[in-house]
Amino acid sequence: MKRVVAIIRPFKLDEVKDALAEVPIGGMTVTEVKGFGRTGGKKEVYRGSAYVVDFVPKVQIDIIVPASQVESVIDAILKSAKTGRIGDGKIFVYPVEDVIRIRTGERGEEAI
Repeated sequence: MKRVVAIIRPFKLDEVKDALAEVPIGGMTVTEVKGFGRTGGKKEVYRGSAYVVDFVPKVQIDIIVPASQVESVIDAILKSAKTGRIGDGKIFVYPVEDVIRIRTGERGEEAI
């Protein structure tokens, strides 16, 4: 099993969710996050004064899938989240040792 974490632009969430539904996945967790990458934030102008926004709002999507689905999930996210501009986000893939469904006690892929 793998954990796929995608950090994307907030307005792309619905497109990504629809693309992942076609994979299909069993579920996802979505969290509003803030951060910055290589650009170090962005410059904005407010009432004539320029200032730097250090942390840019993003959305983090967490998905646990069988290893056989990882490439399909990555492809769906890449195609639906891409704008071609700086700040489109990142995808991280982590190994998952075990999953336990609290309600039933199921473990492993059956619990996803």
